[in-house]
Amino acid sequence: MTTLYGYFRSSAAYRVRIALNLKGLAYDQAPLNLVQGEQLAETNLARNPQGLVPSLITDEGVTLTQSMAICEYLDERYPEPPLLPEDITERARVRALAQVVACEIHPLNNLRVLKHLVGELGVDEETKLAWYRHWIAEGFQALESLLTAEAGTGDFCHGDTPSLADICLVPQVYNAERFECDLSAYPTIQRISANCRALPAFQQAAPEAQPDAR
Repeated sequence: MTTLYGYFRSSAAYRVRIALNLKGLAYDQAPLNLVQGEQLAETNLARNPQGLVPSLITDEGVTLTQSMAICEYLDERYPEPPLLPEDITERARVRALAQVVACEIHPLNNLRVLKHLVGELGVDEETKLAWYRHWIAEGFQALESLLTAEAGTGDFCHGDTPSLADICLVPQVYNAERFECDLSAYPTIQRISANCRALPAFQQAAPEAQPDAR
């Protein structure tokens, strides 16, 4: 059985849950409490020397890390339904949209960065929230422009079926809402997120639906 090591609020683990659900794959979950530091235990460091989640143990016993690599592995091993378009230019567009979130927004706002701001740099809660909201606004403004201007956008980030871009978008919207970011300037992002969240694969992957939700 495939096993996913994650945390219910981890954006990266959330992406992998969506991908697994879209592919219709069964998997076990092995939650690690990031707030309590369980990701830094020796057993997890043996799986992932970065001390992060997710890690995916495949049904062949292979350990995979990094959510984007895991999602592309799942797409190559289980091609239907595809997470990336067949056309090479369209694939590049979907990857670019996904990376706006995964490479530009999320790394600045993840839990370990926020904990460092507070614990090591002595930033107060108000300043921490201002930091979070600044990077959401900067990233979402660019993403909204791309989604609005480009013809490839449909019901979802690319066309009318979910792709890798949507897998990245929805967890970031969830976290932006949790931190009470003003999303009124991003109607296309909100529309696409709502379309995704209407699908069972996204609903079943939502943080509140996970066994470690609290």
